[in-house]
Amino acid sequence: MHMRQNNIPQGYLFSRSYTNYIFLLLFLLYMFDYIDRVVVTSMFVYIERDWGITHTQSGMLVSAVYWSIVLLTFPVSIIVDRWSRRKTIGVMAVLWSIATALCALTGNFTQLLFTRILIGIGEAGYAPGGTAIIAGLYPQDKRARFIGLWNASIPLGTAIGIALGGIIAAHWGWKHAFGIVALPGFIVAILFFFIKDYKTIDLSQTSKHNSRKKMSTGELFGEFIRKPSLILTYFGIAAVVFVTTSMITWLARYFQET
Repeated sequence: MHMRQNNIPQGYLFSRSYTNYIFLLLFLLYMFDYIDRVVVTSMFVYIERDWGITHTQSGMLVSAVYWSIVLLTFPVSIIVDRWSRRKTIGVMAVLWSIATALCALTGNFTQLLFTRILIGIGEAGYAPGGTAIIAGLYPQDKRARFIGLWNASIPLGTAIGIALGGIIAAHWGWKHAFGIVALPGFIVAILFFFIKDYKTIDLSQTSKHNSRKKMSTGELFGEFIRKPSLILTYFGIAAVVFVTTSMITWLARYFQET
């Protein structure tokens, strides 16, 4: 009684198996997102030894990713909703995977810093885009559960990235680590282009004359700043990310030296 045509459960866009397939791709992409983001942290000692850079410059290789995300998350999120979540996420994942691979070809700190910025540009809209897709795929009573499961890929990807970076750097050289971790994410990104897409949300509002008009970027921004609970949530999450990223960035180096 609760099934629609083509065996699609009530509240779902697609069949349960196809929905879970999309979720698996989203999970893997987020995991590779963090693998590519943090793999450099366990290689600081090797990069500093080869290029003679300072601890501050090593830290900048991580900060560059996060500052790109800070600056571009909001505008990229608008593109995600106005264009296509599937296509935008696929393009972003391809970009950050290619940028990670390019890190293996760099010859100095400036080049490596620039490629790390490209990684951040690619990753800027993935979290809001992935959250939007999960919110659309699952009925309301299941969204929190699957967004929680999806976010479990963050600590998993972090642990894998740090471990792989150190192991590969110790055995084959630190540049090889970038090329090796970039390939799986690129493959999953290509697969994402072939999933079924769905209509994005209607970013419009009712005017004084009871007609619908598309919201401008300024109006979208206004929707955010008028909600104190949302603003406070952003500050809270920013504080959490600040602490956890500091630990992720320097814990491996601490163990190596101490």
